[in-house]
Amino acid sequence: MRKFHQAILAISITLAVAAGLATASAQTAAPYDELAKSEAAANAEKGKRVAPVKSMGNPADDVSAAMQAMIGAPYPPHFNADPKTPAEWKELIERRAKLSIANIPAMKEKLGVKVEETRIAGVHCFIVTPSKIPPENRRRVLVHVHGGGYVFGPGEAALPEAILMAGFGGFKVISVDYRMPPDFPYPAAMDDAMAVWKDTVKRHDHRRIAIFGTSTGGAMTLAMVLRAKDEKLPLPGAIAPGTPWSDIDKVGDSYETNEWVDNVLVTWDGWLGRAAKLYANGTSLKNPYISPIYGDFKGFPPTILTTGTRDLFLSNTVRTHRKLRRAGVVADLNVYEGQSHAQYQFNVDAPETREAFTDIAKFFNRYLGE
Repeated sequence: MRKFHQAILAISITLAVAAGLATASAQTAAPYDELAKSEAAANAEKGKRVAPVKSMGNPADDVSAAMQAMIGAPYPPHFNADPKTPAEWKELIERRAKLSIANIPAMKEKLGVKVEETRIAGVHCFIVTPSKIPPENRRRVLVHVHGGGYVFGPGEAALPEAILMAGFGGFKVISVDYRMPPDFPYPAAMDDAMAVWKDTVKRHDHRRIAIFGTSTGGAMTLAMVLRAKDEKLPLPGAIAPGTPWSDIDKVGDSYETNEWVDNVLVTWDGWLGRAAKLYANGTSLKNPYISPIYGDFKGFPPTILTTGTRDLFLSNTVRTHRKLRRAGVVADLNVYEGQSHAQYQFNVDAPETREAFTDIAKFFNRYLGE
């Protein structure tokens, strides 16, 4: 009986191997034709799009080696973090902040900037000053609102982008360390940012001031202009919302097309969406001060936006750009090949980092008053 079972098993393995070889041979012979037929059938319904399972390598050689390394990196360990209590949120926030802060001394030295703590209108801030400020920038100042999903980047952890802008652009930067959840949900962050803005426009000509920030900071940049308009305050001379979280809900094509492709944010349904709900704290996610894509962009200052082809927020950025253009606003859009969310600012040594911040600086030089 044992020999009989062994014979049957041998025959089964042989048949399976043969079938596998036949399938592989068929796929090798005409893989595209078969795929085209199956995808045509799967997408026969109007409005429905089904993509085949696939893997993606790194982009072409015109992307730098430093950026290739980031594009090819695995998902961050916190991408699906699900803190259940304020204490768990704080532990995650502090753990990530330590990683960011550890890199700051080397960034300051490499880019030749100094950082000073201060309070402006009662809000904790940092003043980032480059060692060399071009003559045309000596009366200009930038207001920075950091990213981090409204939860990450407290204190010095908020500084990397401000250091990059000051170092590569030659501008004095005020970086706002706004309050965040879990202790301070909406509207605390916006109230802090607006308090700093009101104080800054009292001391500087608004035409010489720009606001910039990435991700959450990009959304806040847009929302600050909306609030300034609503409160009849002076508007900045230019803004740079990088890959803005302009729709905090899961709305937009790239929330689907770049899900699991973006190796920074990965998916809205992980920590990101949980942070969105924590920040909103029951306020509608379509509130324009939370999702500025639903606000009125008429009268906005000249705007430069930056994103990447694998960015989960690619659609957020594109939707914002089109809405600005339709409102008659001067709006530039820079899209980087292969980059996931905000990767243009993750490595001070990557050529794309210098390029992105140099482009923003040139844009500010074009539109800010001297």
